[in-house]
Amino acid sequence: MKVTIAIHRHLAGVSLAAVASMALAGAARAQDAATPPTAAPQAETEDAGAARNADIVVTGSRITTSGFNAPTPTTVIGEEQIANNAQPNIFNTVAQLPSLQGSTGASTGTFSTSSGQQGLSSFSLRGLGPIRTLTLLDGQRVVGANVTGVPDISMFPQLLVKRVDVVTGGASASYGSDAVGGVVNFITDTRFEGFKGNILGSITKYGDDETALVQAAWGKSFLDDRLHVVLSGEYDHEGGVGAGDFGTDLAGSRDWYRATTLMNTGQLNNGLPQFNYRDYAQPYQYARYGLINNGPLQGIAFDRNGTPYNFNYGSGGQPLGNGQVSNCFRGNSFCQGGDLSGAPGSGASLKSALERINGYTRIGYDFADDNEAYVTVNVAQVKTSNQPSPGYNRPSLTVQCANPFLPQLVRDRCATAGITEFSFGSSNGAFPDPRVHTDRKQYRFVGGLKGKIGVGGTDWNYDAYYEHGITISDIRVRDIVLQNRYVAATNAITLNGAVVCADPAARAAGCQPINIFGGFTPSDAALAYVAPHENGPFQHTKLTQDVASLNFSGNPFELWAGPVSVAFGGEYRREFYRVNADPYGAGVSPLSPNSPDYPADPLLNSTLGSNWAAGNYKNGRGKYEVWEGYLEVDLPLIDSDAMGRANLNGAARVTNYSTSGTVWTWKVGGTWDTPLDGIRLRAVTSRDVRAPNLSELFAAPTVTTLPNFNDPFRNQAVQVFQNTIGNTNLKPEVARNTELGIVLARPSWLPGLSLSFDYYNIKLSGVVSTLSADQIVRFCFEGNQAFCGGFQLDGPQGTNFVNVQPFNLASWKTSGFDIEASYQWQQPLGLPGSFTVRALGTHIRKFIVNAGIAGVDPVDQAGANNGNTPDWKWLAVQTYDSGRFSFTVQERWISDGTFGNQYVVCQSSCPASTTNHPTIDHNRMKGAFYVDIGATFKFGENLSIYGKVDNLFDKDPVAAPQTNTGLDINPALYDTLGRIYRAGVRFNF
Repeated sequence: MKVTIAIHRHLAGVSLAAVASMALAGAARAQDAATPPTAAPQAETEDAGAARNADIVVTGSRITTSGFNAPTPTTVIGEEQIANNAQPNIFNTVAQLPSLQGSTGASTGTFSTSSGQQGLSSFSLRGLGPIRTLTLLDGQRVVGANVTGVPDISMFPQLLVKRVDVVTGGASASYGSDAVGGVVNFITDTRFEGFKGNILGSITKYGDDETALVQAAWGKSFLDDRLHVVLSGEYDHEGGVGAGDFGTDLAGSRDWYRATTLMNTGQLNNGLPQFNYRDYAQPYQYARYGLINNGPLQGIAFDRNGTPYNFNYGSGGQPLGNGQVSNCFRGNSFCQGGDLSGAPGSGASLKSALERINGYTRIGYDFADDNEAYVTVNVAQVKTSNQPSPGYNRPSLTVQCANPFLPQLVRDRCATAGITEFSFGSSNGAFPDPRVHTDRKQYRFVGGLKGKIGVGGTDWNYDAYYEHGITISDIRVRDIVLQNRYVAATNAITLNGAVVCADPAARAAGCQPINIFGGFTPSDAALAYVAPHENGPFQHTKLTQDVASLNFSGNPFELWAGPVSVAFGGEYRREFYRVNADPYGAGVSPLSPNSPDYPADPLLNSTLGSNWAAGNYKNGRGKYEVWEGYLEVDLPLIDSDAMGRANLNGAARVTNYSTSGTVWTWKVGGTWDTPLDGIRLRAVTSRDVRAPNLSELFAAPTVTTLPNFNDPFRNQAVQVFQNTIGNTNLKPEVARNTELGIVLARPSWLPGLSLSFDYYNIKLSGVVSTLSADQIVRFCFEGNQAFCGGFQLDGPQGTNFVNVQPFNLASWKTSGFDIEASYQWQQPLGLPGSFTVRALGTHIRKFIVNAGIAGVDPVDQAGANNGNTPDWKWLAVQTYDSGRFSFTVQERWISDGTFGNQYVVCQSSCPASTTNHPTIDHNRMKGAFYVDIGATFKFGENLSIYGKVDNLFDKDPVAAPQTNTGLDINPALYDTLGRIYRAGVRFNF
């Protein structure tokens, strides 16, 4: 037995099985799974025969019967492969599969303040997004970890997971909404007996992300093996990788960040590319401790001591006195090189710090032979912390020349120039860095009955359960600025010999003046007023899920080729959420009233809220109900030595959504075990749906701060709020999913060999999607009036916005193929044990996104490595296992790609640059090749030690340039942490 030990405080019994590695050395497709590397060839034959005579559960279908082959390709990751990958979260192992693209984890979302998805582990199949991948636990739904409805894998009882089934095809007819990209089903060991544990520690080459994982599971049978009790528990602490300083400084001694950005010339039709790919982007509207960025004094900056100096612009630029800089890129306000000390990009966390506690209990009682009543309780908590950016980036502030903090030299220059005020920008490098803290608690309760009953002379399997899940999610942001208070605190005057805030109302509300000309740390009272540490933005969310499900399957009669298998059932589901936020972000209301912690303030917008620089959470609530029923039939067509064995599988499901009415889904497919030795053909086509989730339907507006947004009307960068709101009129998305495959499974002439090739084609219509804020503004700028009513760009800072709302307008088309090959060599070169090689690859031929809006051209996102869909993604594993010692080498590879396929690459004689097809001078993004190694040594049957090195050659991430000031890397595809050392011990009794 494999091990994993963990217990923590008052949360009892949990576990996450170590990691689903890509020592996936023996696991093959669900119907073709190879035996463990230590098994002898004779055992393979015996096991295969036993499997044919036993009922098996195939995740791609509701049919539960012996000898059934589902037509939908299913990859299986076994318990041993999970352990071999030695990860603190099983999510990390499964996400390495090439068919999974765009999954989220602790290394994604770290640049965000408002998403609430920091540290949330969720899968995305086919690059369609986590909301289109259905994740199940023992075939049952799990309450979402946030309002998008996706569960957090790290909250599962991972040490009890004995396999993970990954269905790479539409399965809505069998499992309902969300299974458009496929299904990931975690199967636990419900009859585990004994005690097992796992202790794992890890650290990066740079001395950070120190991880400590402790897991344990216990199981025992009572009452003559009728009562089964299983407990598991887990504690995981991951230190994360913090932010660097301003400029290009990163955490530890990492040195790969070069502030790579797509510089915008602002010129659309001068024969040269609009966007230039450049390293060392220098924002010229602000500096670390302040910069006068407009007017006759433009170019005067301030050092840490408040001493004025002439700012060192990159690109040989000189201030022009109108807010622009010569030789620089006015479209998004960058120069190249120069003084980068105030650039905020490197000041974001590379990985969220994370703490997890899981507890799980299952009690089952066999009230009759082959019949069980059971209850499960799963309690889990995940806390994260990340820094989205350093200081407070303020590119536009009007400063009075009479400000008493302003050095006399600059005041004299004001008098000489005949001005009384000037425009000023600062990164506020002396301010504390904001941090986002999330706390997700989940309580999941399931009660059910399952077993067999005899009806009409045949046995029928039944499975009935009720699930109630609750998620409580809290987000708190510390040290974030209230923008109007910042303006008041920086506008200082001298009154009765003392420096005070100029606004009397602000003074009455507690305003304390701040010196922003240099690196002077504000007083505690000033910070409490401008950027409160404890009473910052918050959001409190409660989600509930209730599911009642009843399923039957059996063989009611036989035909010429064997028994007809039937499955049918029904399900009821209710999803609900409620969220409330602080009054400064959400606006004052009965749900978000003023209080001693958030007192009324005449300077703040009490009606609309959105007073924070970031983290403006809103209030909301919503619910929907689902009623559905389904029927699935497997019809045997051929069973003979001459023709082989073939079956036809079909399913249909009718679903009624309280929000959008009734929809039908279906699938038709089949398999043919040909008379050719080891050759199987399979095909399936299906109609699948995804209903809009609570967030898309009812979500309180999500407000995202865009600090360096390009205003094409004035050709300058401004700060805007992107307001994303829900739409209760949304309808379900509808997909047509087709797969064709051929399998060579352990032929007699080479029994250790397995090969498969599967082609897929997915057409998704009515996609719930939005245009980006930049697209909306640019289409208006280019004359499309339909886009001109939902934004403001020319108001004071803190009032500019772009509204973004989802609609069922878009369509997606994607196709490609999966390749899998594995070979197991027993007693290689006369050595004991086995040598196994395995390779899995996915090629995306196309991924065409059509916004469905007049004037917006479709874009093929296949091969755009700035996103989630590279042309190729490969995983290869080689393992030698002697029975006592094993050694594994694993390679992960993604192909070269582009920043985006919408760009037109040119150096001169360029066509006019448009929003649909902007011109660019370079559009190539390198892929990546990573090598991992690991080894395990067993001391008898009950104790083993193991070690692993991920990213052995310490490959740096590739720049993923955008047009703003972010860190600009893509952690969804590239390793951002560097080499990681892992070591641990497993034991069982």
